[in-house]
Amino acid sequence: MATVKINGQELYFEDSGGSGPPLLFLHGFLFDHTMFKSQVGMLTPDYRCIQLDTRGFGQTVWDGEAFDLYDVVSDCIGLLDHLGIEKVTLMGMSQGAYASVRFAIRHPERLKAMVLMSTRMDITSQEFNDNYKTLRDAWRENGPQDFLMEPLMNLLIGNQEEFGDYWEMWQPKWENFDGEHMYHTMNALLARNILSDDDVRPIDVPVLSVHGLDDLGTPVGLADHLYDLFPNGKGKVRVEGAAHAVTMTHAEVVNPPIKEFLDMYVKA
Repeated sequence: MATVKINGQELYFEDSGGSGPPLLFLHGFLFDHTMFKSQVGMLTPDYRCIQLDTRGFGQTVWDGEAFDLYDVVSDCIGLLDHLGIEKVTLMGMSQGAYASVRFAIRHPERLKAMVLMSTRMDITSQEFNDNYKTLRDAWRENGPQDFLMEPLMNLLIGNQEEFGDYWEMWQPKWENFDGEHMYHTMNALLARNILSDDDVRPIDVPVLSVHGLDDLGTPVGLADHLYDLFPNGKGKVRVEGAAHAVTMTHAEVVNPPIKEFLDMYVKA
């Protein structure tokens, strides 16, 4: 575990080290690097697992200024340069996958492969955008109240009866997520530029797509559309009964095909 000053931020990251192919894990909105505990445990020491808390989340000390997903990409490049890594495989979940695709567009020479989890290409629905802006503004005004957190937990994690252990894990963290953090991090998520199909088609690295079939926030059809644009797609993992945080709640299902993909296209 370490911090490094990059682009004016004190970025927190964990690096398993070793000589294996490097993987950079980018977490989803309202989560942090710990959501990948199961995957990192499985992949170390065959792979060098680097986990980053992105701006506004986890233990990274963010400067409080507005930012966008390309700033996150710039932070990733700065971290890779700091660690002396030329090429990396990105393991992006939701917001982390949005950043991964933009990394691939801007820095194709630095990319070996991608595992994209619980993601879509962009926001096109005004209703979706407005709903999240309402959440952003209510959280900024009222703080992390139960009436705001509980719908998000259902959406991102799944129902409390089945996934209560994960509710208990993340609720204390979300209770400490103040209004300014919510405002700026949500803006980075909502204001991402609209990508076209032609932006994505040139990304020719191997790609694996992972998605929960009960993901209401990002319906699986949107993930399928993004995956189908990649000329080098190597497979789709679709998990019944899983909501948005599928790699956390259903690790026992997604871990084997993730490792199989990495062993075939990254480690080989």
